[in-house]
Amino acid sequence: MRTTAAVLWEPGGKWEVEEVELDGPRAGEVLVELTASGLCHSDEHMVTGDLPVAYPMVGGHEGAGRVTEIGPGVTEVAVGDPVVMTFLPSCGRCQYCARGWPNLCNDGAGATLGPQLDGTYRFHARGEDVGQMCLLGTFARHTVVPVKSVVKIDEGFPLDLAALVGCGVTTGFGSAVRSADLRAGDSAVVIGVGGIGANAVQGARVAGCRYVVAVDPVEFKREQALTLGATHTAASIDEAWEVVSGLTRGQLADAAILCTGVAEGTDLQPALQLVGKGGRVVVTALGHAEEDTASLSLLELTLYEKQIRGALFGSSAAQHDVPRLLEMHNLGQLKLRELITKEYTLEQVNEGYEDMRAGRNIRGLIRY
Repeated sequence: MRTTAAVLWEPGGKWEVEEVELDGPRAGEVLVELTASGLCHSDEHMVTGDLPVAYPMVGGHEGAGRVTEIGPGVTEVAVGDPVVMTFLPSCGRCQYCARGWPNLCNDGAGATLGPQLDGTYRFHARGEDVGQMCLLGTFARHTVVPVKSVVKIDEGFPLDLAALVGCGVTTGFGSAVRSADLRAGDSAVVIGVGGIGANAVQGARVAGCRYVVAVDPVEFKREQALTLGATHTAASIDEAWEVVSGLTRGQLADAAILCTGVAEGTDLQPALQLVGKGGRVVVTALGHAEEDTASLSLLELTLYEKQIRGALFGSSAAQHDVPRLLEMHNLGQLKLRELITKEYTLEQVNEGYEDMRAGRNIRGLIRY
């Protein structure tokens, strides 16, 4: 079939919306007609080159829609089912899935390389094969994805809101409740209040933290953080240290979650200084691919038994967590619509990323 997609042809380029060819689903795959796709910062990393990928690439890795065709051997979903697409597949059988780490499934190893799991391509344009961001490519009206990358959800849930749970909500929420292991009475600092950090704030609130300090230089984002569960805000890490130190009588935070647009090696020590003895620094933000150095006090790390932990997809399990997060929304325990600052058409994808870079959006959403 032919469909419309936003394709990135080279690093540093613009998203080009054009007609593309889309092959049908092969074994273990499904064709999805999308309702909406989130504009996540990770796709911006493809533009800047911070996330190495093979170009050209259909962008987008946060979306929801309905299954319109299934490939051979697919029994998990049927035509017509509403689904959320998650940016990491999980096979359920590899050693990592078996150990309860489906976010580290072996099938996710080549998620940014372009082709599908069998090494072939589904999108084609200008006489070339075109890859799919994280095996998905949600910047397209239709896409073919592995059934391992979809989660069937309840009929009737708004698919525009469900799209957000494919990456940003689950990653941020999980970074707080799973990766940081926040518990009732803890104190937390969330550094960066974008599509990920906003949900780390929600996760910290749901976990029962007594103090949640949201850090962002943009006043609009600090204001939004207060509506999502932050108890205090700060414009910088230095200011956050003063706030959290005063609130905790010098004990400092139990966890600091780094959700900035890009993680820098120089971020670790300031984040480490925000947490007290036994405190945890969770690095959710993606760093530069070529950066392999970081600044931190090893003495402080050892003497105070502090921890630094990476978090992918918020250490979450899609098949378990996605339905629960949607149910939490239905129960009024998790905000989703409030995360969407502005909606765009697919043709406005570059405008959406301009707004993100300018700090005008918590989350932009493409609605098909």
